[in-house]
Parts: sequence; C-alpha cells; structure tokens
Amino acid sequence: MNLPRRKLLRLATGAVALPLISGIARAQSFPSRPITMVVPVSAGGAMDTNARLIAEGMRAALGQPVVIENVTGASGSIGAGRVARAAPDGTTIAYGALVTHVVNGAVYSLPYDVRTDFEPVAFIAGTPWLICAKNDLPANDLKGLIAWLKANPDKASSGTAGAGSPSHLGGILFQNITGTRFALVPYRGTAPSVPDLISGALDMAILDPITSLPQLRGGRIKILAVMAKSRTATAPDIPTTDEAGAPGLHLSPWQATWSPKGTPKDIVTALNAAVVHALNDPDIRRKLAEQSYEIGPREEQTPDYLAAFHKAEIERWWPIIKAAGIKPQ
Repeated sequence: MNLPRRKLLRLATGAVALPLISGIARAQSFPSRPITMVVPVSAGGAMDTNARLIAEGMRAALGQPVVIENVTGASGSIGAGRVARAAPDGTTIAYGALVTHVVNGAVYSLPYDVRTDFEPVAFIAGTPWLICAKNDLPANDLKGLIAWLKANPDKASSGTAGAGSPSHLGGILFQNITGTRFALVPYRGTAPSVPDLISGALDMAILDPITSLPQLRGGRIKILAVMAKSRTATAPDIPTTDEAGAPGLHLSPWQATWSPKGTPKDIVTALNAAVVHALNDPDIRRKLAEQSYEIGPREEQTPDYLAAFHKAEIERWWPIIKAAGIKPQ
C-alpha cells in the first residue's frame, strides 16, 4: 500500500514523539506507590539517622511515603545488592556511602558491580575527619606529629574501626603521603578506641567529628588537622592538612542515593528533585550539620555530579585498598 508523503511524515513524527510522551506521562504518574529506601546499616546510627531525614524530605516532595528498610551484613554489600537486583522502576533506592559504593567493590567479590549496576541519583553530604592524638604526645601540630613518627618508626599506634573502615583507610593514606610507619589497631568502631586514646594506650587516631570534638573540648585529646581542602564549620579553628603540612591528606566519608541500573531518566530526575527538595529544607540542613555533615552547592546535587564524583573516588581509593591487601573481616 502506498501512503501519501504527508501522511508518512505524520506517522514518523508520531513514532518519534511516543517515547517522549510516554516518559512525560510516567514522570507525571511517578510515584504511584510508596518507595523503599534500603539503608545498609543497623537502625540508630548516624547513617541511618541521615537517611531518615532525607526520606522524610523526599516524602514531602513526592507525595508518597519513603519507607526505610535496614538491610545489614557484609559491610553493607547485602543491602546494596538488594537494590542492584530490584526492578528499575524507582520504587527501590539505595542510601549508600564511601564504604558501600567504593570500598566494598575493591574488598569483596560482589554479585554486582558498584560502577555499573546503579543509576546515580544525588550526592547528599560529606564529613571531613580529623587527625587526633593523645595529650602527652610530644607534638602539637601535624608537622610535629609527622617528625615524631619518622623519628620513631613502627613504635606508634593508631586506632581504627577495622579493615576497610574510613579510619583504617585514613591511616593507610597518612602513611603513604607522609612516609611514616605505625601500627593500625582495630577496634569495634571508632568510639571504642577513644578511651585508649584518652588514657595514652593509643598514640593517635583518625576520628569523625561527632566522636572526637567533645573530647577535644573537654581537654582530653589533641586534634591536629582536618582532613579536607577547607576548614570545617564544626571546628573552624583547626587547620586543614593542606595548611598543616600534608597536602592531599584528605578523608571525607560521604553519603549518596542510587537507583537500580536501567531506571528511566525521567524517574531518576524525579527522585533527584525530591532529594534536592529535602536538602533545601532548613530543618534537615540543621540536623545534618549537627551530625557534622556538610552539604555542597546545588551543582553538586545532580546525577551527573554523583556519577563523576563516584568514578573519581573509585579511581582514588581502589589502588590504595588493593596495594594494602585489605580483605573482608
């Protein structure tokens, strides 16, 4: 059958428009039911608390509940895997972090790929960690600490929260950048190492602000530097590692959201808009700041930014982790 050219053009134009119309309709109807946010840690900790804040802010934007499901095990890889295998329809999303979406990819043999099995939604925030020391350590600044460590190779000790934890990675990075050697002593988390730091059984530790700043203000430990390019709002008087003599010694564990690979772009856009809405809420911003998490500017809240940032973090940390021979615990 021969069709007039004009009718053929109308049919062709309609065929091209169908995916766009379908996407608009899907975006307008999304979400039609509650969304599950998988949080790969136990309830009650800082990561879980932050996830619940973001979920509540997203609910207000989406008009549907965002239900938290805590799925623990294997340093968060079980929860992340649950999202990687979920239907890519936007109703199951991951609340992830440096450990779940970078470290685990280098440490575990995963049934999914942290680089390709997720669609980036939005970067949430990061928190610069701090280089801490016992009060009677014979050094009062970072340069002095490095000099003391070099004069006493393999004699000092630094507490960590176990293999692959941010405090462990920070200790390895410290040694790599400064050319120092010291023992990395594992604890069941960062907080359990603090009593030994206060008593002097540990010489130093790399700790998060929530754990360390109250000890500094109580006069029980020293803090020598913030592991970031810029000073932190929670302790603006503490110099950065760049200022204090160890450029590039940066550690700012972060959190972000992902959806399963193949989630339509319009749904990712809707999810991203909901996260951005949450991050603009003054009450949520205040509560994240109370946890020492720093929210970046609007241009750092896009899916494209998270994709580029995630790639850079993998390229930075995987060689360090693999060279250190970090294995699952």
